[in-house]
Amino acid sequence: MRIQTASKVDSVDRTNGGPASCRRHTPPPSLRRSLYLAPPWLLDEYIPRYNLISSVDAAKKRSQAYAHLRNCNLCPRLCGVNRYERTGVCLIGAETVKVNTIAPHFGEEPCIQGHNGSGSVFFSGCNLRCVFCQNHDIAHQRNGFDLTPEQLAEWYIKLQDVGGVHNINLVTPEHVVPQVVLSILHARELGLRIPIVYNTSSFDSLQSLKLLDGLVDIYLPDFKVWENSTSKRLLKADNYTAVAMESIKAMHAQVGDLCFTADGVAKTGVLVRHLVMPGHEDEGKKIVQWLAENVSKDLMIHIMEQYFPRAHVGKPKRSGSGKVVEPGGVDASEETKANVRYEDINRPVDLKEVSAVRAAAEKAGLWRFIEAARHGGFNI
Repeated sequence: MRIQTASKVDSVDRTNGGPASCRRHTPPPSLRRSLYLAPPWLLDEYIPRYNLISSVDAAKKRSQAYAHLRNCNLCPRLCGVNRYERTGVCLIGAETVKVNTIAPHFGEEPCIQGHNGSGSVFFSGCNLRCVFCQNHDIAHQRNGFDLTPEQLAEWYIKLQDVGGVHNINLVTPEHVVPQVVLSILHARELGLRIPIVYNTSSFDSLQSLKLLDGLVDIYLPDFKVWENSTSKRLLKADNYTAVAMESIKAMHAQVGDLCFTADGVAKTGVLVRHLVMPGHEDEGKKIVQWLAENVSKDLMIHIMEQYFPRAHVGKPKRSGSGKVVEPGGVDASEETKANVRYEDINRPVDLKEVSAVRAAAEKAGLWRFIEAARHGGFNI
């Protein structure tokens, strides 16, 4: 059977609009085949977007990056500080970024990590304060080492040339977007030629995403919660849901649905994550329904089940003297439960809750899911 590639789909569907890098033509359900790589999202080859912008546009982006640092509006907190003089909520300045880990990473989705790993850069600091943060020691604490944008670009080249990674994966970069932009522009001059992945909590400003347009190939946003009361309590952020909606739509407008080359590794598009929270599956159901109705039914989505208590969850209340509840430990006494923080999410997520969100996603029309490989290996 001859597989129709994206370039041929582009030639017959050019009038349908959509991102130029990956035209989409959705077959009716009766004609869809059960292939992991559906032909409309299969690319013959791919050139990273940052290698396609002109030198003039690159110069403009450098200028805009410096301007953002002098009056920071990179996230909805709108600190407005001159980061050359002082820091805002994220606690990170202007001239350097603080990085915790740079290495090939094998904990991402199969289509992101491939066989050689994703070249992950874990930035210290964050513009959210999630009480359950799975990377609390990185995101909430200023652990790591300082790098200039030029030094960061040199690390991208090392990951590509020495590590042989499939992409550069920028993890929690919302608060250092100007430095990231400068690093990407410098890295392209050094010979970078693999996709850039923007791995975000979706608490981004539209100004920040506009600055990234033309430089990022894959957006990996996490849509965390739906209710504003939940975001205030668990994320310590007002209006998170409205911001995430706006951000994900802007990301999709830039790069479209997720596309792959024949090796099964993603090269461009959006992959949305949702971490199912214990007792909050109803919020997950609303999130997947909104994604299907307002972004794309062909959106690739990862409904994640790996939540477990971390960070501040299960710690003693500030005014109490209760014993800390250890994740995965035996059931605590009623007296202990009364004295721990965020008791309602102080347990692993139930797989029934995960299944409920998955069923809601399918009912809404979503069908491109990240799933574990049935043969026990990489699903590519």
